[in-house]
Amino acid sequence: MRKILALLTVVLIASCSVYYVKQHESDTVEMSVNSGQAVSDAPDFSAISNVTEKKQSFFSYLKPGIELENARIVKERKTLKRIQTHFDQNNVTTKDKQDAKHLASLYKVDMNDNKVTAKWLSVMQRRVDVLPPALVLTQAANESAWGTSRFAVEGNNYFGQWCYSKGCGLVPLARQEGMTHEVAKFRSVQESIHRYFMNVNRNAAYYELRKIRQQLRQQEQDLLSTDTAEALTQGLLKYSERGADYVTDLQTMIRHNETYWQSE
Repeated sequence: MRKILALLTVVLIASCSVYYVKQHESDTVEMSVNSGQAVSDAPDFSAISNVTEKKQSFFSYLKPGIELENARIVKERKTLKRIQTHFDQNNVTTKDKQDAKHLASLYKVDMNDNKVTAKWLSVMQRRVDVLPPALVLTQAANESAWGTSRFAVEGNNYFGQWCYSKGCGLVPLARQEGMTHEVAKFRSVQESIHRYFMNVNRNAAYYELRKIRQQLRQQEQDLLSTDTAEALTQGLLKYSERGADYVTDLQTMIRHNETYWQSE
């Protein structure tokens, strides 16, 4: 981890603004559940009293869904690489344009006049990339209280994602007066994982995370490693109103559970 942090040149500025993850009701993203359901019904994590057993069960339960998402992204990056190669050769094909339009829709990156450009490719290369399991699992554990929260149990929501239309999810019991958000309810845990990936990879709030990840890729670091997971937490200042304290908690959790990551 020390090596990766030394390589990073990113300057992070803490924001006093608060950003909450939200589900876009009109989102037409092609979910990973359409190509395979990796995560089945959840165990009753609250019934597991042994801490080590609970952690092992939780991580084992969510890991296949995370692997499915990363596998999808690897395929999308291969498509991008092919488009990039043809663009560099000034030979963008009709197939390239069709695939580019599809990816542009998924990742919310406009294509001016439906043309592949250097700028478009640059943005897409930054957005379409994998996330280390240690990061995803740690956020899931943190946000769902190890799978025992009301939102995880009743709404398949493991990442604290919000939505903003009445009836779209579960109303928080401690919601402040005047607030209208709900905690999104998903059809499956796989959908929750998918929405988390797309949120982190598309939302402007997590540009710093994507920038750090791109630097690590350019430095040929392992993007699926625990060290990368810890480095990427620096780009999650806006995931919670707790800001830097939230990031510190994630880093502590990653280090504390390192034995699980190493055993994978």
